[in-house]
Amino acid sequence: MTYFLESLSYFHFLRPWWLLLLVPLLWIWWRMRPTRKDTDDVTAVIAPHLAEAITVGGNRRQRWTAADSLGLAGVLLALAVAGPAWNKIPNPLLAQTAPLAMVLAVTPSMDNSDIAPSRLERARQKLLELSALRSGARTSLIAYAGTAHRVVPLTEDPHVLKPFIEGLNTDVMPKPGNNASAALALAEKSLESETVPGAIVFLLDDLNNADVPAFEKHAQAKGARLIFLTVGSNQASVDRMSGITDAEVVELSVDDQDVKAIERYTAQAYREALSGDDRLQWRDQGVLFAWPAALLILLSFRRGRVVQWPGAAALVLLMSLHPGDAQAANLVDFVLTPDQQGRLQFDQLHYAEAGEKFQDPLWKGYALYMAGSYAESAEVLNRLETSQAAFIQGMAQTKALNYRAGIEAFKLALERDPKNQAAARNLDIARALLAYAEDARDASDTGIGSEGADEVVYDKESAEGADMLASDIPTDEIKMQSTEQWMRSVDTRTSEYLKQRFLLESIEDQP
Repeated sequence: MTYFLESLSYFHFLRPWWLLLLVPLLWIWWRMRPTRKDTDDVTAVIAPHLAEAITVGGNRRQRWTAADSLGLAGVLLALAVAGPAWNKIPNPLLAQTAPLAMVLAVTPSMDNSDIAPSRLERARQKLLELSALRSGARTSLIAYAGTAHRVVPLTEDPHVLKPFIEGLNTDVMPKPGNNASAALALAEKSLESETVPGAIVFLLDDLNNADVPAFEKHAQAKGARLIFLTVGSNQASVDRMSGITDAEVVELSVDDQDVKAIERYTAQAYREALSGDDRLQWRDQGVLFAWPAALLILLSFRRGRVVQWPGAAALVLLMSLHPGDAQAANLVDFVLTPDQQGRLQFDQLHYAEAGEKFQDPLWKGYALYMAGSYAESAEVLNRLETSQAAFIQGMAQTKALNYRAGIEAFKLALERDPKNQAAARNLDIARALLAYAEDARDASDTGIGSEGADEVVYDKESAEGADMLASDIPTDEIKMQSTEQWMRSVDTRTSEYLKQRFLLESIEDQP
């Protein structure tokens, strides 16, 4: 219902002058519609018992005629050519879903067991559900107490988030407290480089009065949409959250309705941003009016034919309940081209199916890229000689960790279009990734792995004193440690890893 009302607020016609057709169409319908007098004139010269037998609908005061069907079809066609629109066509080279920064309060009060098994445990469960629901969409994770820390940068893989969500507890936070303002600043920073608008969701049980001005400033600056999931919050805290401009407050639920509400608000923020982007074109939805018009014309093609609506409904039902996929495929193939079918699948975020349907190599390659089939995407795009194709090919190669091939593709995109700023920016990123990968490979015999932090095996011989608590390590010694030495001194468990990392970050942030 919310999406319907939102769409209704953006509803307009792209070509409103075509609505003038309604005037002559209604006049023609009125002139064509048979009247009772016409029937009486015909039956007046026929024997009454014969007239009753050959007259259709004579005992009814009103009946739906073929003229009515044609008149309604004409109105629908006029609306179709007028170009009804209520959403915009997203840029296919940008993400089709909004990025989301998930912020978890890991404060001492979150260990309260008034919500079984605890507030923190329930909040972690909701984070897992939300990340699984957003599989394929860019999502980051931030934790805060007295200090705020980025746990995981924006990623499209929920499996990357899972071990870190499960590893968060109050023991890993280096400083107790409730500094939501610092977490908000970190969330803003994580989303500032995104090309599409996003949202920030806080999972918390309390919001201090001292933090409200920072949130209000963010809202007034038209920042990312703010969403609060309250976990055992008192009414005073809920009122403070609700008082923030344009903020959405969602109550914890026993089912997944709260998680769906968060995703709905995130998608709503994305659609609102698209509607306000003048660079994007409105999507012409006239086809939605043309199809029922075609059906009405089909059912009334014979002159004087009365539409029997039960039969029409049965026909539609039979068309929807086809006996096999082959007949449906034949019908779709007859009506839509493969590229049109692919675009429908792409718009519904079914990228793998779209990649199979598309014949246009550019769209096919991009759909395969969005589906995660990077090698196939690069192979398809290699046939094209456009800057756009080389750009997408570079993204596919980089995603597949083929940094050198990605660099060459971005170079080729710039050769074909020197003004392609996105290719230039991605070229620098790919070069930086390659340099980082080579440095990491030189620094460790293990090379670059794709396993999570809780599955990495470290050299135990050089990890003497690894079981020493971080609080027992002198501050100056921690500051002097290199990243590699510090990584080798932490336990492989995610919680211990986060505890050591957060402590180091908090020390480095001290003036």
